Amino acid sequence: MTKAGTQILTLEGLRFDANLGILEQEKNAPQPIRVDAELNLGTQPLLPADDDITHVLDYRKVRRIIIEECTAVHVNLLETLIGKLAHRLMQLPGVLGVRVRIAKLEIFEDCEVAIRVETGLW
Repeated sequence: MTKAGTQILTLEGLRFDANLGILEQEKNAPQPIRVDAELNLGTQPLLPADDDITHVLDYRKVRRIIIEECTAVHVNLLETLIGKLAHRLMQLPGVLGVRVRIAKLEIFEDCEVAIRVETGLW
């Protein structure tokens, strides 16, 4: 019987307002963004040693870090913001790789604009 497997923690569709952008309207008011993140936790037992949250990566903490990093200060470039976020997520214990996508939802009337970054081991 298989006792281990690769574990990926995923948060999809996290929506909130962030101070982001170079346009006048972006500098004057926050705008809605959507963040999707995948964290490669590598090989993990299929069943944890016990059923205790302190022995796994708590996804509430991952969610909080994403929101904190994206709302801390005004950032001009989406590229800057996603780089800062990917770097911060890579610092979490046990994280081997990060894939993160940030989308500006209302910058254009006819489409959303997004950047995706992949770093670490996949």
